[in-house]
Amino acid sequence: MSPALSLCHRELVRFLRQRHRIIGALATPIVFWLLIGGGMNRSFKSDLPGGENYLQYFFPGTVLMILLFTAIFSTISVIEDRREGFLQGVLVSPVSRMQIVLGKVLGGTILATGQGAVLVAIGSGTIYQPHSFGAGVLLLIAMIVISFALTSLGLCIAWPMNSTQGFHAIMNLFLVPMWFLSGALFPTSGAWRGLQWVMLVNPLTYGLAALRRTLYFRDAASGGSLPSLTVSLIVSFVFAVVMFAIACAVASRQKRVDLE
Repeated sequence: MSPALSLCHRELVRFLRQRHRIIGALATPIVFWLLIGGGMNRSFKSDLPGGENYLQYFFPGTVLMILLFTAIFSTISVIEDRREGFLQGVLVSPVSRMQIVLGKVLGGTILATGQGAVLVAIGSGTIYQPHSFGAGVLLLIAMIVISFALTSLGLCIAWPMNSTQGFHAIMNLFLVPMWFLSGALFPTSGAWRGLQWVMLVNPLTYGLAALRRTLYFRDAASGGSLPSLTVSLIVSFVFAVVMFAIACAVASRQKRVDLE
């Protein structure tokens, strides 16, 4: 674990030294939440927990947006490390590809979970009412698992790339629609039938359901069409394991290319 923890520490130090990244990753979702939530609050009704008020309904989606943006953007450091020659130096060291991937993923997971926890703390007592210590622990576990999965997914995309422009293009084409179709803006039950099937196979749908059920723990029994908390956590965990395995495979396959 020592090489992985060293890389993780490097990711944290780099992020904390770039204050614009901290502000951007946290402020942008909050602005989206206030603008979209305030604009649709009077015209939106939902059968999901907290859905009577659109600001409440959209709050878990905003938390998911923070986890997504922070986790994904943290993997841009892979492209920067390749340009600076740092990645090549790590690759020729006696460190396995899995240790390198684990260090990067752990760094992004901690950053994303930390920023998500900040927004959750801001909304505590106003947007949602904390239920119990157990619900808070489940919420933290859900954020960690989702962040781990999203960081691994971002690493799969960023590792083969040589330009940040290409990374942003793929992110806008692939990852942003995943967030839109997770139920962050509208519930699955109110979507067009074709979109419902897409949302059901979208792993972020289950991650968002886990956030909703842990944030609005008192209303879990009236979850409407939401997957259960157990199912949501299991699917999110499997998604995280699969993405990490794919990230390790991509890193191993690109070894020769990176050394060149």
